Amino acid sequence: MIHTIRNARIVTADAEFLGSMSYQGDHIKDVSSNHQGLAGTDWGGDYLLPGLIEIHTDNLEKHLMPRPKVSWPILPAIAAHDAQIAASGITTVLDAIAVGDIDTDSMRMKSLHASIAGLRTAADAGMLRADHFLHLRLELAEPNLISLFSPFLDDERLKLVSLMDHTPGQRQWTDMHHYRVYVTGKRGWSNEKVDGMLDHLLERQQTHATANRREVVRLCRASARPIPLATHDDTTIEHVTEGVDEGVTMSEFPTTMDAASAAREHKLKIIMGAPNVVRGGSHSGNVSALALAKRDLLDVLSSDYVPASLLHAAFLLQSQGYSLPKAVATVTGNPANLLGLHDRGAIATGLRADFIRVRMLENFPIILGVWKAGRQIA
Repeated sequence: MIHTIRNARIVTADAEFLGSMSYQGDHIKDVSSNHQGLAGTDWGGDYLLPGLIEIHTDNLEKHLMPRPKVSWPILPAIAAHDAQIAASGITTVLDAIAVGDIDTDSMRMKSLHASIAGLRTAADAGMLRADHFLHLRLELAEPNLISLFSPFLDDERLKLVSLMDHTPGQRQWTDMHHYRVYVTGKRGWSNEKVDGMLDHLLERQQTHATANRREVVRLCRASARPIPLATHDDTTIEHVTEGVDEGVTMSEFPTTMDAASAAREHKLKIIMGAPNVVRGGSHSGNVSALALAKRDLLDVLSSDYVPASLLHAAFLLQSQGYSLPKAVATVTGNPANLLGLHDRGAIATGLRADFIRVRMLENFPIILGVWKAGRQIA
């Protein structure tokens, strides 16, 4: 059966126009600027955009630990996370799951295997609305990193590996005041615990980070299928060039203008947080994503810790000179191309029918419906 949507403001990879789209089964059959006299569902001028593609979200963690030191059962947490992802217009998501942590007693350490197994169970049962893949965030100072990471190398869901180092005093946490605010708030640490951990964390980094990084890069290069690598929180030009030498293709959340400029010079794709755009700045005191966008140093937005920020931030990029097609591409076509997901990410004939209906309320985009592979999921 062919379904037709008419009188929709369609945003394609390079244009925005009032028109129609038809889809049959799970694929887009036709896209046209003609909509007069057609039978079908009248969208009354609402936007028709591609389903959003999320490359890095920590959102599952919030459902696994809704309060500091409060653990939630795995499958209910996954179901709630998936529902929130779909309601945010995201039809394809890379769940960014941390491998290793600065705290050996953390929820991340305890839930790693159960989370990945639970995502498999829910997907195999057909209970997930969005398509879920894996983005493994490797904490390089973790002593047991290689043994924790290796079992997932051959998992076909693994689409991205990022190289992280959250040791305080550098990269994201150059500003120790912001570090203290974060760990005392999110992790529930006391200031006394922070003080007691600093020397231990620095010693751990000096002992393990370099060797772990070298081995992770080797494993990903030797994999039977390509596993894209991203650096995380690049702060200096040297951070960027180190990643380039290792074959990294993405710079996630560079923290300075210098690092972002170096990433562009070396043709790395630059990923920034959508909450940074919505808030007008970084919660860690680092470079503003809007400042990078103004200099055309931004390729992909990630919702990071707020799924609903993804679409909102894309529309806000227009204030920095982005056309709407270019802005929407940061949350659709650009991440799809980076991940090799060439069957989605745009409104175009032959691609998968992943799309969303959006209406503006005082310049804020409201999602009215979400379709994945031609089936409404939210």
